[in-house]
Amino acid sequence: MAGELWAEEGGSGGPTLILLHGLGCNADVWEGMKPLVRKEWPGRWIIPDLRGHGRSAHRGPYGYAGHAADVAGLLVQHEDVIAVGHSMGGIVGIALATGWFGVSVRRAIAFGVKIRWTPEEVAKLHALAKSPVRWFDTEADAVDRYLKVSGLIGLIDPQGPAAKSGIRQEGSRFRLASDPGINGAAGPEVAPFVAAAQAPLRFAAGSKDPMCALADMQPFDSKPHIFEGAGHNVHVERPGELWNLIHNTIA
Repeated sequence: MAGELWAEEGGSGGPTLILLHGLGCNADVWEGMKPLVRKEWPGRWIIPDLRGHGRSAHRGPYGYAGHAADVAGLLVQHEDVIAVGHSMGGIVGIALATGWFGVSVRRAIAFGVKIRWTPEEVAKLHALAKSPVRWFDTEADAVDRYLKVSGLIGLIDPQGPAAKSGIRQEGSRFRLASDPGINGAAGPEVAPFVAAAQAPLRFAAGSKDPMCALADMQPFDSKPHIFEGAGHNVHVERPGELWNLIHNTIA
């Protein structure tokens, strides 16, 4: 734990690879990629739970820039960084690449980023942000809810540690490990962050990702990478293919 963020770290030297999860998830969604990171990454690596998620502190307000500032707190001044982020984490990585937070992002790779938000979608998530914690009588029910809201049903073992890290037990009851308030971060336009970025950006998505279409990414990356046959959680479904994209992008 550094400050209010829980993070797993390893390696030494540079550049530093930082892997950023999406809304409602936590660092354990990168479990399938960790063996590659440990074996092949030449420098330091960091995989945090963003504030309000998993094992990190629950304290709003929540927003893309706020998350980027938190992540910068895990780094040192002008540290050479490669930022890779999924969904909301992709926007956090782009925000980190603006240079506003005192770190030097060499490249930012954002995949599965939801670029188009309807007013109804934003209103729904902002309403969820104000809702009370939902409690469950059994661990299985809480895990099922976590897998549904994170889009991980069928992708990870509901009995495994990656699923159980998405919930908390308090007394005899269970809840999601994330703060409902995290949903309040959703909705701001991606374009201003892209315009302010001081590093080259790479966009990508699965061809079956319902949240991110090719046409949505092209204004920001004329040739975004498409993972054929993959859905929204490419890092869980196809960690090897994502790792190849990271390697080829920074080579």
